[in-house]
Amino acid sequence: MAIQWFPGHMTKARRQIEEKLKLIDVAIELLDARLPYSSRNPMIDDILGTKPRLVLLNKSDLADRAVTDEWLAYFARRELEALPVDSVTGHRVNDLLPACKRLLAERIERRASKGMLAGAIRALIVGIPNVGKSTLINKLAGRKVAATGDKPGVTKGQQWIKAMGGELELLDTPGVLWPKFEDQQVGMRLAITGAIKEEVIQVGDVGYTALHYLLDNYRDALRERYALDGLAEGSAKDDLKAADTADREVILSVMEEIGRKRGCVVSGGEIDYDKTALVILRDLRAGKLGRISLERP
Repeated sequence: MAIQWFPGHMTKARRQIEEKLKLIDVAIELLDARLPYSSRNPMIDDILGTKPRLVLLNKSDLADRAVTDEWLAYFARRELEALPVDSVTGHRVNDLLPACKRLLAERIERRASKGMLAGAIRALIVGIPNVGKSTLINKLAGRKVAATGDKPGVTKGQQWIKAMGGELELLDTPGVLWPKFEDQQVGMRLAITGAIKEEVIQVGDVGYTALHYLLDNYRDALRERYALDGLAEGSAKDDLKAADTADREVILSVMEEIGRKRGCVVSGGEIDYDKTALVILRDLRAGKLGRISLERP
C-alpha cells in the first residue's frame, strides 16, 4: 500500500515558512518521540538552512524511555540540542526558553555589550501534522490560542503568539508533509501514529503492520492489554517474518482473537478486521499499550 498525503495548504505553508525566516531568531522543530526519523520532514533542512534550531521530541510520555535516550544521544552526536517534552502535561516545556537562550547566547551577549535589551526571542515552530504544535503553543502561552485536534490538518494559517511572560514570541504554522514518501515504511509509521488521515489509508493494512511490529517488539504489552494468555512470552523476532505465509497466519490469528475479545464481530461470527485494526491503532496512539517507540536511530 502506497501512502501519500500532500494537501494544497501544505504547499502554501512551505512558502509562508520560507518568507518568514528572516523574521525569526530560532526554529523549534517538533518531532514525535515515538518516531523521530519518520516524523522529521526532510525538506526542513533545506528550508531552515543555518537558522539556530532546537529539536523537541514531543509525546515523550508515549515513547519507550530507553529508545528516547538513544535518540537524544543521536542528536547530540550531530550537534543538535534536543529535549524530550510532553505538550499535554507540560513535562519539560519550561526548559524550552533556556535552551533557546543558549542557542542565541552570542546574539544576546552582543546586544548586551551595546547596552541593548535582549528583547523577546522570535521562534518558528515547525512540524508535520498532528505532532502537537498547537497543544505545545497553548501550554507555553498559558491559554488556548491555537486550535487543537486529534486529526491532522487542524492548523490552516499562521499567527504570532506571546508566551513565557513575553520573553518568547511564537509563530505557529500548519503541519507540512513532503510530497512523496521515498521510503514506504516512513509513510506506514506515520499512518500508525495518526499523522495521516484515516480516510486516505487502508486501515486494515496499517493495523496489521502495527500488530506485526508489536509482536516483534512489545509482545508482553499486547498480552497484558488484550488478555492474550496463549501468546508466548518474549519477542517474536525469531519466528515472525513478513514474507512467510505461516507467519501471516500467526498475525491474523492474534488479530482475530483481539477482535473477538473487543466485540469486532459481524453477522455469521466473522471478524471485522478493519474495526479490529482501529482498536489496536487507537489503543497504541492513546498509550493504552504502554510506552511504545516505532523506530531506533
